[in-house]
Amino acid sequence: MTHGFGPVAPPDAQIRGAAEQRQTQLTKPGGALGRLEELGNWVAACQGVCPPKQFEQARVVVFAGDHGVSRHGVSAYPSEVTAQMVANFLGGGAAVNALAAVAGATVRVVDISVDADTDPSISKHKVRRSSGSIDREDALTLEEVAAALAAGKAIADEEIDAGADLLIAGDMGIGNTTPATVLIATLTDKEPVAAVGRGTGVDDEGWARKVAAIRDGMRRARPVAKDPVDLLRVAGGADFAALTGFLAQAATRRTPVILDGVVITAAALVAEDLAAGASAWWLAGHRSTEPAHTLALTHLRLDPLIDMDMRLGEGSGALTALPLLRAAVATLAEMSTFTEAGVSTNETPTPTDLPDEKPNLQK
Repeated sequence: MTHGFGPVAPPDAQIRGAAEQRQTQLTKPGGALGRLEELGNWVAACQGVCPPKQFEQARVVVFAGDHGVSRHGVSAYPSEVTAQMVANFLGGGAAVNALAAVAGATVRVVDISVDADTDPSISKHKVRRSSGSIDREDALTLEEVAAALAAGKAIADEEIDAGADLLIAGDMGIGNTTPATVLIATLTDKEPVAAVGRGTGVDDEGWARKVAAIRDGMRRARPVAKDPVDLLRVAGGADFAALTGFLAQAATRRTPVILDGVVITAAALVAEDLAAGASAWWLAGHRSTEPAHTLALTHLRLDPLIDMDMRLGEGSGALTALPLLRAAVATLAEMSTFTEAGVSTNETPTPTDLPDEKPNLQK
């Protein structure tokens, strides 16, 4: 069962070729803008037009959800913080709000599985209150995982239909790095100790409890690792399933996405299994300090734009990288060509281009 997803068509290769050719005509030495050139070409291919257009409606969607495993000492903060931070997002006081304002993006928050009642404006897609504790029980029922996938798909459609031309997925949920690590370590076949990080900053005892929870979660996840939907049901959560549906549908709708940290990239791993080829529409915004994030990026063959020791979530790393993507679009779209600017190229004249003069031998 694919839940409405299938193989995803790649960005336009012909337009990418046109962008690569245009890069050689701009007033700069070939390759002088480094990775900005590659990024500009990618955007052009995603948009299907060269030169590409600057993003007009970059949109961040923060998926909020609690996890039962947080009750077992795997986080430095209590689960009540999730609902409190959701209110902070709505009030404009979080890092995601500040960074979005700087990067030219807007923010939406959706309650998928917060363990509290939230504002009706953000809870229409709510699946349940908190997902199950994956070290000892399934995260969701079959009906709930289907509902969460459908919610993520619907949210992507809502944003794209409203004009979003670039999407960023963010996360908020105390304890969510534990299921993220279970998903990543299971899909990349790594041991828990190679993947587990400090999350919100747990001490050594908390880290040991987290390793144990991830080990037990992986033991339950391995038998269903080949089935992305069943894997989400057993070892993910409602927020992870919604994120998976969101990322897969964005790719299906040919809309580029900047991935954030370990939670978003864990969902991306599952989304790539659910909708093969979706990763061609994603860009890795940053590298988190969580070891599992590097494992997931390597598996997806995504090279992050920045590495600034960030581990907040919310979409903060992706938003910090967004100005770089805007710069890539601007250089490809707005720079003059050599011909337009009347600037000489570095091409060596051919013999027929040289003046028709005979050498003066009487010297």
